[in-house]
Amino acid sequence: MTFILSIIISFLNFYPSSFSVPAKPATVSHDAWNDLLKKYVTPDGKVNYQGIQHEKSKLESYLGMLSRNPPQENWQRNEVMAYWINAYNAFTVKLILDYYPVKSILDIDKGKAWDDVFIKIGDKSYTLDNIENDILRKKFNDPRIHFAINCASKSCPKLLNEAYTPDKLDLQLSIVAKNFVNDPSKNKITADKIEVSKIFEWNKNDFTTGETLIDFLNHYSNKKIQQNATISFLDYDWSLNE
Repeated sequence: MTFILSIIISFLNFYPSSFSVPAKPATVSHDAWNDLLKKYVTPDGKVNYQGIQHEKSKLESYLGMLSRNPPQENWQRNEVMAYWINAYNAFTVKLILDYYPVKSILDIDKGKAWDDVFIKIGDKSYTLDNIENDILRKKFNDPRIHFAINCASKSCPKLLNEAYTPDKLDLQLSIVAKNFVNDPSKNKITADKIEVSKIFEWNKNDFTTGETLIDFLNHYSNKKIQQNATISFLDYDWSLNE
């Protein structure tokens, strides 16, 4: 019995990896995208597309990495959400670069850039509209998503000059929501009258689930808005955010 036990111990010592518990697969790194954002996007959201064009290979390498590493079932919610937000923003920048110089995203494919099937993730193909509406809005049900994704236009919420990461995601989403709501170039807010972005009109249901639009805005607005305040929506500037 002792002899048999010694043989088993020797075998395990010789082949330890055969019986090791597999580690959780590593999720993707957004460091390359973070580096590009830090270098070419200002704190107020202006994008230096010409600069990124010089490092387009770095962007394409990051997008290729995303394509080869789709979210897995064992990923945490924030990992998946950060993945898709970064993917939306990075593929949008790639789209602009492919047509640059361009004055507006509406100049691409007769204003239907969001319907172009140009995004490959794993064995599936997507449009920007798929990522926004079929994945981010549908699966995560967080209205702050609207302030995180960027459509390369001046009236869009600013492109954050850092990548979204799982560990900071909730804080990042709250920051971009507060910044957008209180940006006087995007919304004009007083106690009794508000003129706000058409984002709040186009996606009304996202901001009024269980509360009014004014309730939602008051979560982030520096100025307290009265419930009987008049509401109107501002024209949208689709010119490029550079």
